[in-house]
Amino acid sequence: MKLDFAALGVDALVVAALPNVRYLTGFTGSNAIALVEPHRTTLFTDPRYSDQASREANCPSRTVKRGALILAVRKVLDRAGVRRIGFERNRASFAEHAALAYKLPRRSTLVALDHAVEKLRMIKTPGEIAKIRASVEINSRAFERALARFQPSMTELDLAAEIDYQMRLAGADGPAFDTIVASGERAALPHAHPTRARIEANRLLLIDAGAMVEGYASDMTRVVAVGRIPAPLKRMYAAVREAQQAAIDAVGPGVSSRLVDRRARQTLKKYGMDREFVHSTGHGLGLEIHEPPRLGRGESVKLAAGMAITIEPGVYRTGVGGVRIEDTVVVTASGRETLTPTTKDLLSI
Repeated sequence: MKLDFAALGVDALVVAALPNVRYLTGFTGSNAIALVEPHRTTLFTDPRYSDQASREANCPSRTVKRGALILAVRKVLDRAGVRRIGFERNRASFAEHAALAYKLPRRSTLVALDHAVEKLRMIKTPGEIAKIRASVEINSRAFERALARFQPSMTELDLAAEIDYQMRLAGADGPAFDTIVASGERAALPHAHPTRARIEANRLLLIDAGAMVEGYASDMTRVVAVGRIPAPLKRMYAAVREAQQAAIDAVGPGVSSRLVDRRARQTLKKYGMDREFVHSTGHGLGLEIHEPPRLGRGESVKLAAGMAITIEPGVYRTGVGGVRIEDTVVVTASGRETLTPTTKDLLSI
């Protein structure tokens, strides 16, 4: 898919968000801007990346030896007399916007655009899906190997480090985000950071991990029982598992993202747990761990074949713990495919 400049109402687009630069040019360095025009794209980077740009970029590149990249981009725009200059409102820094706007020629106008490139990224190519699939499989393998090495003396940080280590052993570039390991009451924190606290016996243990493989992310959450757990926690787990499956079953092309979210909440309401579900049901993922579409209340995006999303309802009870079950799912022409192979049976360690 390509940018529709007529629909965007611009003559050129300045792209500074590195994931978007990578998507458009193939360049993976840490300092770059892409200037995208209807018939060409130019990559700007600094001397550290000259050789890398020549190897990776699928477009011409310019090495900026002095000053900020955005100033070099601005000079090119001025010389070319570009009239309507688009920039990423949701991504551009204040300094980048200021450099583009400073003494802008009267004939030129800045046009703020939201998610122009991210909207293209929502639909994955078969090659991108293959990378996400590989990431999912490595992530699941790392999770299973780390659990096999679990010891009762482990802390949350110990287990998180083991998961990250197993990811790299399995071939990942690294974790897609800071691995979450939350024991007992701390499992009620949706984005808990692992601590030096020992993992508690006879409580639930929530693990949320994702791998990065060839630049593409995966995301999975599983909850395991450490020893024996009481019936109320088993009921919570059963409710979330049913809600997650109801949401997955709703996924398909043309389906509203908010409908998928609604299916999860309707199921949890049967158990009286819907008010303890405090976040959206899922999100897109790819070059970033969180990208459009969002699957939540009030969302209007229609799912389409090629989208890679997570489905991750959860229930969180302060002072007790929490359950979240998450899979990576791809929307297909006829429905959906769940990529995550890890069992959703309540494992006990």
